[in-house]
Amino acid sequence: MVSKRDRMSGNEAVALAIKQVNPDVMPAFPITPSTEIPQMVSTFIANGEIDTEFIPVESEHSSMSAVIGASAAGARALTATSSCGLAFMWEELYIAASDRLPVVLCAVNRALTGPININCDHSDTMGARDSGWLQVYAETNQEAYDNFIMAYRVTEHPDVMLPMMVCQDGFITSHAVMNIETMDTESVREFVGEYQPANFLLNSAMPMAIGPYANSPFYMETKMNQRLAMKNAKKVILDVCAEYEKLSGRKYGLFEEYKMDDAEYAIVIMGSAAGTTKDAVDALREKGIKAGMIKIRVFRPFPGEELAAALKNVKAVAILDRAESFSGQGGPVGSELKAALMDNGVSTIAVNYFYGIGGRDYTVQDAEAVYDDIMNYASGSKPVEQFQYIGLRK
Repeated sequence: MVSKRDRMSGNEAVALAIKQVNPDVMPAFPITPSTEIPQMVSTFIANGEIDTEFIPVESEHSSMSAVIGASAAGARALTATSSCGLAFMWEELYIAASDRLPVVLCAVNRALTGPININCDHSDTMGARDSGWLQVYAETNQEAYDNFIMAYRVTEHPDVMLPMMVCQDGFITSHAVMNIETMDTESVREFVGEYQPANFLLNSAMPMAIGPYANSPFYMETKMNQRLAMKNAKKVILDVCAEYEKLSGRKYGLFEEYKMDDAEYAIVIMGSAAGTTKDAVDALREKGIKAGMIKIRVFRPFPGEELAAALKNVKAVAILDRAESFSGQGGPVGSELKAALMDNGVSTIAVNYFYGIGGRDYTVQDAEAVYDDIMNYASGSKPVEQFQYIGLRK
């Protein structure tokens, strides 16, 4: 394997990964901040650098419909979108998952309109968390690149066969330029391999239907099989990550632990803000405070049991959500992780916060203040207050 040091934005990194994988079909409709990905891929195609079929469509609903059709026909397919574009695909997301189609969606996270906002948060993909798609989130441009390269190996595994959203934070990583290490195209294509579908519509030797009407005697079994596939995905993701580490030297898992070996206070977070939190951990460690952090990489399947095991010895944990769910039990990450802690007999103090919604800044000082909060909660010097908004204007 030949590696190369480079500098590129998250969108450029994902577009390069797409070029190296060379999928069969990419329908797309432009919406900021994911627009650059199909734009770059279409340029690669126009220049004869890859032979992916690019399909310009009239809407995001149509782009996911075309992805579903291409995948059902036996092609390796993908698209890219953000925010309201993902919302416009809503109906089709459930179809792709229930039809067990191994497609990949490059989701560049952006707030859903209401009120109008174009900045980063996770409300778009969190809104689709129950659609049956796998979801993986990147902290850096490097991770965005690596996550896409690994995606098809997971989705196309016979024990999985579920679509995947490869997520990165809009503007924060999608447009910011970072140092990155890329691999040579031959190594990427050898790692990903050729797609060999077992069942597809254009197989004349075995006529079949995909996505037929499922009435009451069949619908529940379909959902149970999706659940089993989601459960199977944990092991497949870890196996693919281990193989990728041998190739690239970069280690990934369901989540990343940062200075958690002896941590007494922890933040659990997802996406680009993990880097900011690591800086806060380092600053607190210099003061003798045993702070740690867990960055969730894979949200679907949710690694509840594994996270509970990683947090069982801390005195208090803050769970940070970049999306509201308007639930009395907290945000998407908070409610699921608190349930997982309880189910696994972990009684540590768990406090849910909201941060970065609509692009609100999240600073090292903000993270340090959260650690200060949970230390006070653990000592009993301050009553626990759930669901605070970090950085809220007074």
